[in-house]
Amino acid sequence: TVAAFGSINGLGKGQRWRTLTPDTHGDWLRQRDDRFAQFIALGDKKGRGAAVFDNFSLGVVTNRDAWCYNASKAAVTDHMTRMIGFYNREVDRFDAAHTDLNTRQRADAVDAFIDTDPTRISWTHNIKQDLVRDRRFAFEPDCVVQSLYRPFTKQWLYYNRRFNERVYQMPRIFPDATATNLVICVSAPGEKVPFSTYIASMVPSLHMVDIEGSQCLPLYLYDDPDPAAASAPQSGLFDPPATKPTPRSRREAITDAGLAHFTSAYPGEQITKEDLFYYIYGLLHSPDYRARYADNLAKELPRIPRMGTAAGFRAFAQAGRALAGLHLNYETVAPHAGVTVNGPHGKTLSVTPTGIATGRLADEAAVFRVEKMKVPKVKGEKDLTRLVCNAHLSVTGIPPEAYDYIVNGKPALDWVIERQSVRTDKDSGIVNDANAWATETLHNPRYPLELFLRVITVSLETLKIVRALPA
Repeated sequence: TVAAFGSINGLGKGQRWRTLTPDTHGDWLRQRDDRFAQFIALGDKKGRGAAVFDNFSLGVVTNRDAWCYNASKAAVTDHMTRMIGFYNREVDRFDAAHTDLNTRQRADAVDAFIDTDPTRISWTHNIKQDLVRDRRFAFEPDCVVQSLYRPFTKQWLYYNRRFNERVYQMPRIFPDATATNLVICVSAPGEKVPFSTYIASMVPSLHMVDIEGSQCLPLYLYDDPDPAAASAPQSGLFDPPATKPTPRSRREAITDAGLAHFTSAYPGEQITKEDLFYYIYGLLHSPDYRARYADNLAKELPRIPRMGTAAGFRAFAQAGRALAGLHLNYETVAPHAGVTVNGPHGKTLSVTPTGIATGRLADEAAVFRVEKMKVPKVKGEKDLTRLVCNAHLSVTGIPPEAYDYIVNGKPALDWVIERQSVRTDKDSGIVNDANAWATETLHNPRYPLELFLRVITVSLETLKIVRALPA
C-alpha cells in the first residue's frame, strides 16, 4: 500500500512510479484492446461504417418511477389518473394567474408558482413546459403495458410520451401493447458494474440491465406508415386517428450489410437474420470475450467478431437460442426440485415441475405473502443454502452455485430477493407491493417463492450453457 512507503519520496526510492501514456482513445487506465475495432459494430447512429442493427435505443426513462411503475395495474391506473388530474388543475390555476404574460415570462414564473407536493405529482422539465404551453392531458388506459423493470422483475408501466421523460426509439420497437418483439439489452458504456446482457420481450426500463443504462437492440422495427403523423403533436404515444388507422409495417432490424458481413465468412451456409440475432446473444455471454475485451466493453458498445468456422457460428447461435429460451420464459421453467420448502406447522411442501403443491393448505395468500425475503446468516456469513420468505415459509438445500449467475451487477437470485418485496417510495408515499403481480396479474399467490425456485433453474442452466461455449 502507499502507506507502507511513508511518503512520496518513499515511492520513488521503492521504484513504484510507472509512466502512463494515454492511448489513441485518450485512455490512461484500463486501455482498450485495438483488435476490438476490427469487428463490426452492433450499431452506429453516426453512420461511420457497417453495423449489424439499423437502430437501437436506451430503455424508457420516466423520471417518476414510483408513479409510472407498479406491480399492480390498478395502482398504476389510480396513481397516474390522480397525478394527471392534479396536473390539469395546476394548468388551470397557472393560466388564470398569468394570462397577461408571454411564453418566456410564463416559463420564468412556473417554478415559483406550482404546487410541488410530492404526494400529488412528480414534476419534471417536460411537463413543466407543457404547463407553460397550456396543454392538458387525459389518462389513457391503453398506455398501461407490461414492462421489464429489472432482471426477472415485471411491472405495469404507464408508457406515454408526455409522462415518461424520455422514450427514445422505443415507440419504433414496442409501439403498443400488441406489438411483438425481442430486444437484446446490453450495458451502456460505463465502468460502475461489469458488462451485462439480458433479453426482453417487452418494454425495458433504462436501468434494466445496467446502472449506467441499457442499450436495446431489437429483432424488429416498426415503421410508421405516415411519416407526417410521427412528427405531429401527441398526447400519448400516438395521436388518435381521424380515420381508420393504417397498421404499422414491421421489418427486421438487422441490416442486409450486417448479415452479409457474416454470411461472407461461411460460403454455402444458410444463415438468417434471426440466426445472427441469437449468435450475438450467445457470444455476448462468452467469458472469453468479456474478459479479453472488458476495457472496451466498459467504454463503448460491443463489436461482434466472426467465428473462424461455420460450426463455431452455429455453436454460439444455438447457445444464444437456448439462453434466450431460459431468460424469456423464466416464469414457466420448472422450479428447482432439489430444495426443501418448509411450510406452516412443520409441513413440507412438494416442488413439482409446474410449481409448489400445497394440498389443502388454508389461506395461501397469507402463507405465501412476502414483505422482505432474506438470506439468513451463520456467524456473520450468509448461508446461501437457505432463504426465509416470511414467518410461515422458508427454503433449505439451495445450491450456492446458483448465485454465480450474475446480471446487472449481482446474482439473478438477489434480484428476486430484492424485488419480491413491499416497497414504499419515501417522497410520494406510494406503495409497490410485489404480491399484487402474483395475485392480480397471475392469480397465483405462490408466485414470489416459485419465481425464486424457477430462477435457481435458470441460473444453473445458464451457467451450464455459458461454460460450454467455445473459445
